[in-house]
Amino acid sequence: MGRIKQLSVNLINQIAAGEVIERPYSVVKELVENSIDAGATKIEISVSNVCRDIRVADNGSGIHPDDIQLAFTKHATSKLTDEKSLFNIQTLGFRGEALASIISIAKVSCTTRTKDFDFGTKVESQNSVVKSSKTGCAQGTIMEVTDLFFNQPARLKFLKSEKTEFSYIQELIQSLAISHPDIALILKNNGITIISTTANADLLTRITEIYPSDIINELRPLDKTDKLSDLKITGFASVPSYTRSSKKSIYMFVNGRMVKCPIILKAIDVAYKNMMPSGRYPFVVLNLQINPEDVDVNVHPTKREVRYKNPNQIFNFVQSAIDYALNAVKNDFQQNQQEEKPLPFAKSYDFVSTEDTNENPVFPLKIRPQNESKQEFVTPKEPVYTTTQTRMEINFDNPIEENKVNVIGQFKNTYILVENDDNLEIIDQHIAEERFIYEKLKKQKEIASQLLIVSDVIDIEPADTELLMNAKANLNKFGYQIEKISDTQVIFKKIPQVLSRANLKDVLSELLENLRNSPDNDLDTIEEKILITTSCKASIKAGDKLTLWQMEEIVKNLRTTKNPYTCPHGRPISHFIPYKEVAAFFARNI
Repeated sequence: MGRIKQLSVNLINQIAAGEVIERPYSVVKELVENSIDAGATKIEISVSNVCRDIRVADNGSGIHPDDIQLAFTKHATSKLTDEKSLFNIQTLGFRGEALASIISIAKVSCTTRTKDFDFGTKVESQNSVVKSSKTGCAQGTIMEVTDLFFNQPARLKFLKSEKTEFSYIQELIQSLAISHPDIALILKNNGITIISTTANADLLTRITEIYPSDIINELRPLDKTDKLSDLKITGFASVPSYTRSSKKSIYMFVNGRMVKCPIILKAIDVAYKNMMPSGRYPFVVLNLQINPEDVDVNVHPTKREVRYKNPNQIFNFVQSAIDYALNAVKNDFQQNQQEEKPLPFAKSYDFVSTEDTNENPVFPLKIRPQNESKQEFVTPKEPVYTTTQTRMEINFDNPIEENKVNVIGQFKNTYILVENDDNLEIIDQHIAEERFIYEKLKKQKEIASQLLIVSDVIDIEPADTELLMNAKANLNKFGYQIEKISDTQVIFKKIPQVLSRANLKDVLSELLENLRNSPDNDLDTIEEKILITTSCKASIKAGDKLTLWQMEEIVKNLRTTKNPYTCPHGRPISHFIPYKEVAAFFARNI
């Protein structure tokens, strides 16, 4: 090993730049955040030369001529005064590393003037050497960075295509524009304006400047305050039926600072759980305002990570704020329906089961209310037998009330058509019943099971047998008893009563699929998937012809659910066609 020696200033800055400046995105972020901290109301960003040339111009406070040389020195900043201020940060920047890092890996020019001077100052820097001179200019600062990574060919080699690098920058400016609607932001790529926003906009207006204006109809406000904990959340969250293909439309801010926060993201995921299809995500703009002393932003040089004094409190606060907004969606939904009292599932049913000896001894049961004829529900060609239990106790909460909904028919034996005051509502019968059964079963402390006298021996893989045996306690909790006959064979001894109509081979297949895809030892996920499988398999299927009474029952039950918008898998339950839209199609005036 050689002798220890002091590194040069430029090499020190290049090492620091490796942490702070990852790509062109990082340069834009640091410079635009400096402009915001300088009180700018208009910021223009121009990118060219495969994103290696960057210009950021603002009308902010500018840099004092006596401070300009110091501004490009490592760990020099106007945003901290002492050690205490590090734990009460009110600005986006504070580390004093960005400019020193940038001038070590790019050619930089800075032109700036404050309101107190008639002249400005121009600084030119390369390889951490700074030269300054007087110049004429408007108040504010213009930073020009050219030939980024000119002296770091290894870093330059790892840059992505121009399209990819610019997409990072565009997403950054969108986030900053949303978090600061009072500032006009303009982004240009090779002279073409990509983003242009106005100053002094409210948040909703700012969102429509970036996204299509019809998104307004899909958003609900977030507004929650806890004065005791000094916490406040503002922003917007989309209704469950409006989804995006990625999490890029989830904007998280803490005191106006863009953050990557697993705690907030997890709270959002939990709030939308079972309300969206797999691989789809909500649109959320969420700004958490918190006492600066209760959050640490000095975790990483990029300043994107944060830590909280009480992370559990933050999780619960965020989740409850979104839950409240989505409950408001439910209220809107219910106001769109006819005024009616909820009608829950009946407390007691008789059932008759049929046996197909060639396929499955437990044939799907046909349920009927006690006061209706058995002949309507029994297929004459199928042999009939009675199981050990002749009544099915579901014990749901509310008493039955005979209130009718205006069901006008069934389409393709799959969709229930309901006439409301101003809408034609189309309801997927399977998804609607699945949602109702899911919520009712989830409320029950113990799910009633049914003992099977006869059941198929089902062949499965040895690994699947082990999966079932490991999840035995979880399955028992939800009314299943599955016994191992051999390493490759199992048999159902008990099933949840609501599965009387289900094909048990299909049930087992889906249970195994969910168990395979569940994280190891994640009991909550395993049990949730078991519950979803039970609800799905217990529900009326697409293609089942229903009586008017059955259709009315499904619709009334749906009205009693907490989330009448999507099934537990996240698929939408119903679709509305406004009467005005139908009338307009036929050229009728209303």
